[in-house]
Amino acid sequence: QVQLVESGGGLVQAGGSLRLSCAASGSIHRVNYMGWYRQAPGNQRESVARILSGGSTNYADSVKGRFTISRDNANNTVYLQMNSLKPDDTAVYYCNARLIPWGQYWDSDYWGQGTQVTVSS
Repeated sequence: QVQLVESGGGLVQAGGSLRLSCAASGSIHRVNYMGWYRQAPGNQRESVARILSGGSTNYADSVKGRFTISRDNANNTVYLQMNSLKPDDTAVYYCNARLIPWGQYWDSDYWGQGTQVTVSS
């Protein structure tokens, strides 16, 4: 069984910073990529950032230059450093991992439970 556990959300003023963490645990054979999505009330879930196993990254245009994704491959952990936060960044942030569990020959998507990020103006 695979589990993703997030931490680090909270309330911050505009211009402030937060760091999200997400650790994948369980019977994991290989992690292909990990990333973060977010969903604000009334909006669809959107991709924020993604990091592949080799280290390449991609970001949503709205967060480029402000957010940085990084990864600890040894511990299957991904981080999202969020700087210069804006009220528009307010959302529930979800960790995502595309991985292959032991005993399976294809990769599947796994999700964390979500963590609230609120940016006040």
